[in-house]
Amino acid sequence: MQRLLIDGGRRLEGEVPIHGAKNAVLPILAATLLGGRSTLYNCPALSDVDAAGKILAMLGCVLERQDDRITVDARDITYLDLPEQLMREMRSSILFLGAILARCGRACLSFPGGCELGARPIDLHIEGLRRLGASIVEEHGCLRCRIDGRFRGAEITLPFPSVGATENILLAAVTAEGRTTLHNAAREPEICDLADFLNACGGAVTIEGDRITVEGVEALHDGVHRVIPDRIEAATYLCAGAATGGELLLTGVCPRHLSAVLPMLEKAGCRIEAGENSIRLRAPARLAAVDSVKTMPYPGFPTDAQAPLMAALCTARGTSMFVENIFEARYKHVGELLRMGARIEVEGRVALVRGVEALSGANLCCTDLRGGAAMVIAALAAEGRSTLTGLRHIDRGYQDLEQGLCRVGAKISRER
Repeated sequence: MQRLLIDGGRRLEGEVPIHGAKNAVLPILAATLLGGRSTLYNCPALSDVDAAGKILAMLGCVLERQDDRITVDARDITYLDLPEQLMREMRSSILFLGAILARCGRACLSFPGGCELGARPIDLHIEGLRRLGASIVEEHGCLRCRIDGRFRGAEITLPFPSVGATENILLAAVTAEGRTTLHNAAREPEICDLADFLNACGGAVTIEGDRITVEGVEALHDGVHRVIPDRIEAATYLCAGAATGGELLLTGVCPRHLSAVLPMLEKAGCRIEAGENSIRLRAPARLAAVDSVKTMPYPGFPTDAQAPLMAALCTARGTSMFVENIFEARYKHVGELLRMGARIEVEGRVALVRGVEALSGANLCCTDLRGGAAMVIAALAAEGRSTLTGLRHIDRGYQDLEQGLCRVGAKISRER
């Protein structure tokens, strides 16, 4: 079993390049099924990206990877059904449904896997695809799906701005007959990145706030695209720098994508300088508490940054309050933080974090992707050594996290 050994109490200082966004590259990889030969740059080396590559290969695509470039040749798809094992590797596997149906007219796949963060029903995906003309039947945990000819454009209003449902509807609508208008769509930067890729391949997608208009085209062609920076990786490093009283310069980042995160760090006492593609953080010796952090759909505070910020505020002066409005089971990391001496009380969707003088190293286990990142941050700030297992979660969303932290002064190593 692999584990991380982390010796805490070291101030982080230096430069951190930010890799491409996990939550952008995954739907874009699904979108490559709709075109011919696609070339993507700034693709991170993550287990979730590897899982998406396995799905594409299973479908008959030819993939080539060189450094951060992935080329996908989807001209000769030979297989339509996805085995349960691949679907269970990651939640985003459901995004392949709209793309396979649009390309092939039928599909059979099981329900997706991913982090257990509570109920994350795919009913919005299914209903959206049905509105576009799909026939979808559930049989023994599998979705058997079919369309007659092409998808047909429709007016769709989402009851909640689901990122995944928005992406699946986009993938289905881009080659549909006629116009699709999606209301109350998700507004995350990753949605815009997917639209940019589709347009680069000949699509006609227009985004105006929470309304997306798609004029269906016959087919997509070859395309080249550079994936946006990972705003959650950036937030994680910023929280690590804040927790250790450090000074970090993040490069290759988009500051406007962190417009809800940076003010929270400033409230905690950090000095932030944002450039065009960089962010510099200077943290005080000890952070101040933040009165209220409420997760919301973009442009609100991202749920994926909740756990990293909570870890940083465990040793802040005063009491911070978190309200988790996206996933009801996103406080699983709290139990591990308590093992380190944190004082956190959870009641439903609310968590009160009463800052302590110091955390202590402990044996920890990752609960999920962002919870694992929170434990790394807490361990970096703690006194003594921490041991962290369950690294498969971290590897889903962070490329060489321990190496990146070592370059800025952390003492962290992986035992295999």
